[in-house]
Amino acid sequence: MKAVSIADYRELARRRLPRFLFDYVDGGSYAEVTLRRNVSDLQDVALRQRILRDVSQPELGTTLFGQAMKLPVMLAPIGLAGMTARRGEVQAARAAEAAGVPFILSTVSACPIEEVRRGTSRPFWFQLYMIRDRAFMRDLLARAKAAGCTALIFTVDMPVPGARYRDYHSGLAGAPGLAGNLRRLSQAVTHPRWAWDVGVCGRPHGLGNIAPVLGDRTGLEDFFAWMRGNFDPQISWQDLAWIRSEWQGPLILKGILDAEDARLAADNGADGLIVSNHGGRQLDGVPATARALPPIAEAVGDRLTVLADGGVRSGLDVLRLLALGARGVLLGRAWAYALAAAGQGGVEHMLSIIAAEMRVAMALTGVKRIEQIDRSLLVDR
Repeated sequence: MKAVSIADYRELARRRLPRFLFDYVDGGSYAEVTLRRNVSDLQDVALRQRILRDVSQPELGTTLFGQAMKLPVMLAPIGLAGMTARRGEVQAARAAEAAGVPFILSTVSACPIEEVRRGTSRPFWFQLYMIRDRAFMRDLLARAKAAGCTALIFTVDMPVPGARYRDYHSGLAGAPGLAGNLRRLSQAVTHPRWAWDVGVCGRPHGLGNIAPVLGDRTGLEDFFAWMRGNFDPQISWQDLAWIRSEWQGPLILKGILDAEDARLAADNGADGLIVSNHGGRQLDGVPATARALPPIAEAVGDRLTVLADGGVRSGLDVLRLLALGARGVLLGRAWAYALAAAGQGGVEHMLSIIAAEMRVAMALTGVKRIEQIDRSLLVDR
């Protein structure tokens, strides 16, 4: 099966990954209502088709936070992504580099910052959670600076992890010790390609960025226990000042869904924000990104660079989010599916699909440049 769409890559990933990993990438929290709405509400956005305009030679490039990009997209931070393909974050970062778009490395990546830096020739962005141990955070930021990371994504919608029931049903979480290992092993042996490529050849298995605090505890149950015990539920706006003092580059808050919070982000020194509900993986029932984005962009779009993620399954969806007010779009599951299916080449091909679909969508809406995409393209403005 040759992938010609992100949906095809999802199906390939479903076939090639053990269930515990596919469900981790694919799933959301609680009943997954917001996960589904992210997709359906975005696809419900109606666009104006325009005719008899010169739409030859479309230009998909843009500049965000001083960085020139060939597409107005970024590869979003995804925890454990490196377990879906051999040293997966390095492969994805190389694909982003080849496509001329930013790659954002997760705090809880399989590959550490230093390994990703050695595997690439251009700087990438780094994502940070608020963790109780401020000394560890300071060290992590110092490592990101030493690696030349050019922007910091500070995820603010995860003071506690969401209730992701698929992870419990699959055995990824909530199945400690020998029983959990045997359950995951039974799934891995039925996927021999993954078992060899990642399970055997993809070692070391762990979470490189948090390895200093995990020590010898390298199992998945150790990771989830660390998350539950070390994410900081006391996080407040005052903590943003501390982050700002430790990081001098662009600071972008991820996880904004309310216009008032967006105004506070601007008031407290952020350079940008990402309208996001964590891919439907945190509080189920919150608005889809397509609904939350317009009032936020209207409230702070002249003060902050507004980005968005959630529900993107095509280049047409990228154009929809740009028309709703985003200046750039983060791709999450799209690149995780492609990475699991075909490694670096899959991610590069996925990005070429996004670009081709954007060119068609731009031509049929009568625009040639990214900066021409705005609310005038919407049927319901």
